[in-house]
Amino acid sequence: MKIFGTDGIRGEAGSRITPFTALRAGLAAGIYFKKNTNRILIGKDTRRSGYMIENALVSAFTSLGYDVIQIGPMPTPAIAFLTQDMRCDAGIMISASHNPFYDNGIKFFNNNGRKLDEKKEDEIEAIFNDLDELRAHFKTKIDIGSSKRIDDVIGRYIVHIKHSFPKDISLRDIRVVIDSANGAGYKVAPIILSELGADVISINDKPNGYNINESCGAMHPNILSKKVLESRADIGFALDGDADRLVVVDNKGNIINGDKILGSLALYLKNEKRLRNNGMVATIMSNMALEEYLSKNKINLIRSNVGDKFVLEEMSKHNYNFGGEQSGHIILSDFALTGDGIVSALQILALLLRSKIHSSELLNPFELYPQIQENISINHKKPLDAINYQKLIPQNIRHIIRYSGTENKLRILLEGKSIDKLESTMEVLKECFAKELK
Repeated sequence: MKIFGTDGIRGEAGSRITPFTALRAGLAAGIYFKKNTNRILIGKDTRRSGYMIENALVSAFTSLGYDVIQIGPMPTPAIAFLTQDMRCDAGIMISASHNPFYDNGIKFFNNNGRKLDEKKEDEIEAIFNDLDELRAHFKTKIDIGSSKRIDDVIGRYIVHIKHSFPKDISLRDIRVVIDSANGAGYKVAPIILSELGADVISINDKPNGYNINESCGAMHPNILSKKVLESRADIGFALDGDADRLVVVDNKGNIINGDKILGSLALYLKNEKRLRNNGMVATIMSNMALEEYLSKNKINLIRSNVGDKFVLEEMSKHNYNFGGEQSGHIILSDFALTGDGIVSALQILALLLRSKIHSSELLNPFELYPQIQENISINHKKPLDAINYQKLIPQNIRHIIRYSGTENKLRILLEGKSIDKLESTMEVLKECFAKELK
């Protein structure tokens, strides 16, 4: 059984992600991880199904002799940081990120706070599918583990994040709207911004277990845009459900493209002499205009596969400290080893204060090539190289066509100079794939 997708295990809670699935995944991961301190950290976002999955995982790890630390709703990057900071063997985040409330998922971090690569996921998956191996490691008597809930670790993460903001400047004269998507960042994001001096307007910060990502947050930034205009804010930030992703709205209510954020931050870091090896990583999804802008400013760009763990892999390979995705996952590895929406927001605010110009001017450094995307629902995932679609795409159109790692969907991205040609090509491709994948 295949359980891992592009970012951990994810699916509808109660059908794909059941207590049995979570129990087996916890057993497999617990058997895989080497034991030093014998501790596992578990956090989650605000979904109601998190209780069900958390209890199954706790049962699995304690049955293997682990002592489990449960810290409740916290951002995904907080789990990565605290796993390392608290000297745990591994960290688990229960979240389906930007998905609707009825989905959930499990993300794994090693003792260094890094997401697992595909090889390690395959090893855990092999254990998951071997029931005899799962049964062979249960502990008895005094060797059975324990579990405790700790509610005060939020302070560690807040202090850590605040250290990422320059000490010589203050947010005293900045009005910020923060949309926490009724998710994992609903406590920490407004607190951090307030403690750094900002005039904070916090919205969608009252989770009830069902309203995470519902018409709010990074998936619906139009809500943030209206609030920025209404409150005459300098800038607005929208997080997703687990706060590892960021969407930015400028003072005029414009939703800023993620590639423009990456370009703006890359040049800022270079000017501050903080861009290691004068390069960055973006994914194959990023616009060619970003690559041209970086080249013009003598910044090297390496492209990776889609997914922040692949971005981080390339960053490590080239000894870069900055990278990200067009979708809003931004990695500043001097402060976090995964996308961290709050860290990213603070760096953008530092750039805004240093530049002393409005965010609408600051965050629009280049014009993008037209780019359109479609997600097509499909019934099965036929190998793409078995479908003769390449001849349907004109030579001057850059294209990325791939299956979703978590849903039965085909994702199509087209980029070129003519929007009309992109749209006509998209219709031809949709018709082709509808026949092939019905």
